[in-house]
Amino acid sequence: MARHLVNDPFDAVDDMMRGVTAAHHDRVALTASGRGLYTRDSDPRRRISVVVGGGSGHEPAFLGWVGPGLADAAAVGNVFAAPAADPVVEVVQALDRPDGALFLFGNYEGDVMNFRLAGEFLADTGIASRTVLITDDVASAPAHSPHKRRGVAGGVVVAKAAGALADRGASLDDVAALAESVNDATRSIGVALSSCHLPAAARPTFELPDTEMGFGIGVHGETGLSRRTRGTAAETAAQLVHALLDDQPALAGSRALVLVNTFGATPLMEAYIVLGEAVELLRKEGTTPVFAHAGAYLTSLQMAGVSLTTTLLTPETEALIAAPGSPLTLPPLGGSR
Repeated sequence: MARHLVNDPFDAVDDMMRGVTAAHHDRVALTASGRGLYTRDSDPRRRISVVVGGGSGHEPAFLGWVGPGLADAAAVGNVFAAPAADPVVEVVQALDRPDGALFLFGNYEGDVMNFRLAGEFLADTGIASRTVLITDDVASAPAHSPHKRRGVAGGVVVAKAAGALADRGASLDDVAALAESVNDATRSIGVALSSCHLPAAARPTFELPDTEMGFGIGVHGETGLSRRTRGTAAETAAQLVHALLDDQPALAGSRALVLVNTFGATPLMEAYIVLGEAVELLRKEGTTPVFAHAGAYLTSLQMAGVSLTTTLLTPETEALIAAPGSPLTLPPLGGSR
């Protein structure tokens, strides 16, 4: 029995890109490689391109983050694989912004290498670029090595704030500095209840008994912190909240964004239950949840589970996140609808 509703599994990403452009042909365009997507309707005040990217299989990331108020473009690779340099170059050249491009992507080896190659090529043609690595996954490296952490759902918060500042006509350096500060203020941790299965793979990415959950597991099935006994939504939310508080004690007593992201198979009902529990726990710690959201922001095919993201807010970042936006296929996020 087929696990996936695809044609040739090895053509799944290209087939998806055709569908995305068919659905949003009035808003976006596809580059020659077929792996770069860029907006037709960003704010005319923008002097830079905000470019996101990563592997496919995480939809609505990263294509769905494209739109007014967020990213100008996305470059995607094969399922769970980094995009090549070509689509990154293509979208930047197509947008042709006077002050260059800001690259926002998760801290994974292939992504780092290929975005760097794209930046070097663009520099040779006179186009400036800056990179901000997303490093919000607290389970992937200890607090004293934040530069080694992976990027997960917190990247969408960084893109939201950076896009809003770019809409004001800010410079490349200013938007990059803002993106760095929002990334530094953001923490995420996930819990998996089941594995995922790639379209062309013979077996799941990992095995997980029905009585267990993978705490801190990565969005590609990377080993987490531990296997734990599966509990209720309240018990699971408490473990997620405490992990973030332990990593970022300043979360207690601060104004914050709180986001519960589903990994693909978990229904929105369960995400809202976890969000309600997490918000209640954070309020008891003195946190003020200014924004609280639940939905699919960065998934992992049909993996069951959720991640919890928090971002400490300053007056500036709070205003930027509250600014309006209209991404292609993203649940509410601050002022984006």
